Amino acid sequence: MTDVVVVESPAKAKTINKYLGSGYTVLASFGHVRDLPPKDGSVRPDENFAMSWQTDERGAKQISAITKALKGAKNLYLATDPDREGEAISWHVRSVLEEKKLLKNVDVHRVTFNEITKSAVTAAMAAPRELDRPLIDAYLARRALDYLVGFTLSPVLWRKLPGSRSAGRVQSVALRLICEREAEIEVFRPKEYWTVTGGFTTPGKAAFQARLTHLKGEKLDQFDLNNEQLAFGARDTVLGGQFTVRSVERKRTKRNPPPPFTTSTLQQEASRKLGMSAQTTMRTAQQLYEGVDLRGETTGLITYMRTDGVTMAKEAIGSIRGHIGKAFGDDYVPDFPRAYSTKAKNAQEAHEAIRPTDVFLTPQQVGHALTPDQKKLYELIWKRSVASQMQSAELDQVAVTLADASGQTLLRATGSTIAFDGFLKLYIEGRDDTKAEDEDGKLLPPMKEGDRLTTGAVDAEQHFTQPPPRYSEASLVKKMEEIGIGRPSTYASILGVLRDRNYVRLDARRFVPEDRGRLVTAFLTSFFERYVDSGFTASLEEQLDDISGGRADWHDVMAAFWHDFSAAVAQTKDLKISDVIDALDEDLAPHFFPPRPDGGDPRVCTSCGTGRLGLRLGKFGAFIGCSNYPTCQFTRRLVAEEGDTEGLNDGPKILGQDPDTGEDISIRRGPYGLYIQRGEPNPEDKKAKPKRTTIPKGIDGNTMTMEQALGLLSLPRLVGLHPETGEKIEAGLGRFGPYVKMGAIYGTLDKDDDVLTVGLNRAVDSLAKKLASIRNLGPHPKDGEAVMIRKGRFGPYAQHGQLIANLPKGQDMEEVTLDEAVALLAEKGKPLKGGAKKTSAKKAAPKTAKAKKAVASSEGDETAAKKVTKRSPAKSATKTKTTTARKRKTASDTSSED
Repeated sequence: MTDVVVVESPAKAKTINKYLGSGYTVLASFGHVRDLPPKDGSVRPDENFAMSWQTDERGAKQISAITKALKGAKNLYLATDPDREGEAISWHVRSVLEEKKLLKNVDVHRVTFNEITKSAVTAAMAAPRELDRPLIDAYLARRALDYLVGFTLSPVLWRKLPGSRSAGRVQSVALRLICEREAEIEVFRPKEYWTVTGGFTTPGKAAFQARLTHLKGEKLDQFDLNNEQLAFGARDTVLGGQFTVRSVERKRTKRNPPPPFTTSTLQQEASRKLGMSAQTTMRTAQQLYEGVDLRGETTGLITYMRTDGVTMAKEAIGSIRGHIGKAFGDDYVPDFPRAYSTKAKNAQEAHEAIRPTDVFLTPQQVGHALTPDQKKLYELIWKRSVASQMQSAELDQVAVTLADASGQTLLRATGSTIAFDGFLKLYIEGRDDTKAEDEDGKLLPPMKEGDRLTTGAVDAEQHFTQPPPRYSEASLVKKMEEIGIGRPSTYASILGVLRDRNYVRLDARRFVPEDRGRLVTAFLTSFFERYVDSGFTASLEEQLDDISGGRADWHDVMAAFWHDFSAAVAQTKDLKISDVIDALDEDLAPHFFPPRPDGGDPRVCTSCGTGRLGLRLGKFGAFIGCSNYPTCQFTRRLVAEEGDTEGLNDGPKILGQDPDTGEDISIRRGPYGLYIQRGEPNPEDKKAKPKRTTIPKGIDGNTMTMEQALGLLSLPRLVGLHPETGEKIEAGLGRFGPYVKMGAIYGTLDKDDDVLTVGLNRAVDSLAKKLASIRNLGPHPKDGEAVMIRKGRFGPYAQHGQLIANLPKGQDMEEVTLDEAVALLAEKGKPLKGGAKKTSAKKAAPKTAKAKKAVASSEGDETAAKKVTKRSPAKSATKTKTTTARKRKTASDTSSED
């Protein structure tokens, strides 16, 4: 008889089972075991926000495993992650088991640990607690909010702004930040200014540079020297002067180390220093938290990575201080441990900062067990944590003022030297917007007041003011944290949603809004301004935090929000699409119709010369059209789909002629994106179609070369022969992307692999992963085609061409012989889905729903059986219901920010 422990991931389950021993059965929930069904009515405001939950196939499987393990158990320990989502997952597991009446005579405990180490896990098991009801209520409120916004606002977008995808509660605010920054950049007008810098030599023959700060007794402001004439005049004044050292100012300053990482600061620093996206950072941190194999035992390397806190446990601080003294010397250990507090708005400091579980596991010691990304991220976390408890750095700063004989022309030179490096010996914090070189970092030669200097070259340099920079992932996360929108666990998913919906793109690691994103933002700002206002969203976050702290009732918060939100949606009921287009046309005019270089009207139609260009709306979304339509049919697309390329909206782009056939090779746009075509259709032979192939992701149609196009048209290409079997390996493009193929075995290539250049080693590696789940038993005695054993969703099966047969339950795929497989296929074989026998099988299929379910079940196709059971007999309603379900699915994508 064993007690049952439920965690979130299987990797964690395996590790914790080792720690706890044979007296416990540790199972994984694989995240949430149930969720709100993606349909209307899952959250019912009129019933005090009652919520309906649905367990999916994976959740049902995990609940079944937990149910089986609970038989005879006395205790159930819910050990999911120590945050709001973790508390909610535990609540869902308990609720499902209670509904099934499976917890009779079973005591339920909640345990949490901040790190996956044996000591932390055993300590947590010894101190269980009850589920945190306020934390669960905060989860329910967030889930209900995101669902209601998604299912209420998204249909408004579809009706009033065709072509738009959906709107979410927090990502819409983040999108607005990106769009408003882009608008600032577009209206920015650079201003000219000049600086004058002189080279000087001390009596000791040491050279340095100083910048002009005062001219004719007046201090120079940034734009006082705003043209070449003034700048050259100032330069000549410096060249004609004799300068001496008027004053030398020295002072010592201290620079304190930054605090250890929170979720957001880790994402920011990983983006700046490692070039990692927020999603990659969190995925890698999760792996470090769950642990790696060290000396035969899985060990968690960092503490829990979703946290706002900057504090560390006393024991951890003590270990770090001990390590600093041992590794760097006592001078690097402060007299007292450093204490930090967060400055982030709405921060919850219930958890520790992100730190190593054991500071003595240095990056050098564990590096051999880590992937490159894991190693880089662990080193970053380790160094930041150790540096946070090191001594401050001390810098000697020097400022020297130079004056000519009249005292009317002054120049200034600044510099600094590190008197004591302190924490800088180990770690230097990154910055979002770095400059070429900070003048304060220069080292100045020794000087004293009254020294006569020799003037060297003097330069006047032209500058222009720069627009505000676009948001990077790091700076956007920092901005969201500062204004208090989103939570640490949602930042990565928010940024991912914006990219996935083609609302934004990353250019040089900076966010650029697509036209679709700007249209959605303009629509929401015009008609739902309050709900994309950062202040309102931040205040709502505060209310949600009040719920989690037990200071507010979640039903009251929801009722107040829904009252105003539903009224705002109702006001758009009679809104005409023409009103929407007029509002967006005016709001986005600076973007769509920027000033022309010749000063002419940017709205004049470039085709007919008399019409006025404006925003129009068609069945596929917004576009720019002429007021003289239909006489003038000029149009310009706005919304860029993935793979869209400028210059390809008005017709094919000819790259050149095929050297073998002389036919044109062109890039064209189709309904599913860009593709390459060789030649033209033959009007006399409709069956003969020109050769076409899609352009893979990552290849820009604007920069595509003739060589690339010919290479794609020639696919599949021979990569080489397999070094062991001698079989041909080919690379090609399929409907799901690039692949490699050896006989009937296909291997998937990564998005970074170039199908035109992928080599034999990479191809063999890709196929090896597939071959690990396939056994080739040899040729079939009748036709010589291979008979194989494969792993499937419902167990191993035999395959010969388009014929498959499931292996008997319990039979190992490694033990099946060729004769056994041939006999099994002859007795129980059925056609593979989509195979050659599909048509005949379909004709023989039973007509009634009951019979269909029986056949589906007999074939082991549980999914098909479920679908048949759920299908409505009212055929006339099928199309409408399918369309509605598809729309509901899209809306459900927006119903959660996590």
